[in-house]
Amino acid sequence: MLTFRTTTPEETISLGYKIGERLKKGDVIAMQGTLAAGKTTITKGIAQALNISDTITSPTFCLISEYYGKMPLYHMDVYRLDGGEDFVNLGTDDMIYGDGVSIIEWSEKIMDELPKKTIILKITPQEDGSRIIQIENWQNDPIPEN
Repeated sequence: MLTFRTTTPEETISLGYKIGERLKKGDVIAMQGTLAAGKTTITKGIAQALNISDTITSPTFCLISEYYGKMPLYHMDVYRLDGGEDFVNLGTDDMIYGDGVSIIEWSEKIMDELPKKTIILKITPQEDGSRIIQIENWQNDPIPEN
C-alpha cells in the first residue's frame, strides 16, 4: 500500500496529476472516502495529467461524466445507486473494460462488480485539514513523494 499526506487542495491536485501521468488505458480507480474527503479534487489532477481541459465537477446528479483528452476519463458517482446491479444496468462495462480510465466515487457499494486489477484509493480527512491518501493494488510506475 502507498500512503501520501496532502495539506492543501493544491497538493491533492498535484498528487492526482502524478497518479494520472502513470495511468494506462483500462485502469479503474475505486475511490473511497467520506463526503467532502477530496475525491473530486484528486480527480481534477488526474484529468490535468490526461490533458483534459474541461472543468471537473462531481458527477453526483448525472452519475457519469465523460471527458476526453489523451484518453477518455469516465468519472462516476455511485452514491445514489442501490448496488452492483444498478451499476451494471448503467452500461458501465464498456467504460471500465474500454480504452479509457474510470474513476468511481463511493465505490464501496459496487466493489464486487469491478475488475480484480482495480486500484483502490482511500482518502481520509484529518482534524488538521490534511488528507491521508492510501493507494492499494497499484501496479503502474512508482509515484514520487514530491
